[in-house]
Amino acid sequence: MNIYEAHLITFSPTHTSKQVGETIVRGIGFSKVTSTDLTLHAVDKLEIPRDTLVVITVPVYGGKVAPLALERLKEIHAAGAPAVVVVVYGNRAYEKALAELDAFVSERGFKVIAGATFIGEHSYSTGKNPVAAGRPDVDDLKYAEDFGKKIRIKIEAAVDMERLYAVDVNRIQRPRQPFFPLFRFLRKVIKLRKSGVPLPRIPAVDAELCTHCGYCVKHCPTGAILKGDECNTLVEKCIKCCACVKGCPQKARTYDTPFAALLSDCFKKPKENRIIV
Repeated sequence: MNIYEAHLITFSPTHTSKQVGETIVRGIGFSKVTSTDLTLHAVDKLEIPRDTLVVITVPVYGGKVAPLALERLKEIHAAGAPAVVVVVYGNRAYEKALAELDAFVSERGFKVIAGATFIGEHSYSTGKNPVAAGRPDVDDLKYAEDFGKKIRIKIEAAVDMERLYAVDVNRIQRPRQPFFPLFRFLRKVIKLRKSGVPLPRIPAVDAELCTHCGYCVKHCPTGAILKGDECNTLVEKCIKCCACVKGCPQKARTYDTPFAALLSDCFKKPKENRIIV
């Protein structure tokens, strides 16, 4: 196959999806690599050449592909270019996110030849309530690099594009999920929602710690934080990605949701990354 170029497309507010994607591309080992980061803004119409391998990595929010990621992927199209679709989730469940991403990019002319689900530190993870803290770790990244090598082998083994076969991502092996922690989580979620306890819609800010350095302004994917007004967040724009919380140099921002404790308690056992090639 005459494919020697990779194009990494990612949406990654807390950098986990991007880290996984970069490692996969490194494993593929093509000398020419282009990168398009959709985290902070969309791109104008982008047509991917048929002889370019595209690796798309996005986070999972609530069992679905982050809606803003799909919104920003809309203007990217291809005419049969091979694609690798990857979703990164916080150790609970990715539900139908991988199939959702597969269908979305297929509709835009891509041919999905590989897929994967990887674990990344949950957006709600904190020191008090860790959820997949520190992931992707060294082992995860080694797995991602090996995945990239397998993709390269598949491409080189194909005589032409027609024989570079697509995969059915619905056949990917699901990670093991113990029943009782899942049942406990669902029961507690129902109880929490029935209780009427108000859930935070935006991060809280400690005005005494905030130095107005502007980090949160620069790294908010939706522009929900305005320069000069860093202690406030626009509710209608916040997607609760926690990029501002995890990146704040002064630790002035927190997102204290009761879901963090539930996730930490019920999903302690690390899940495995899964691939299909």
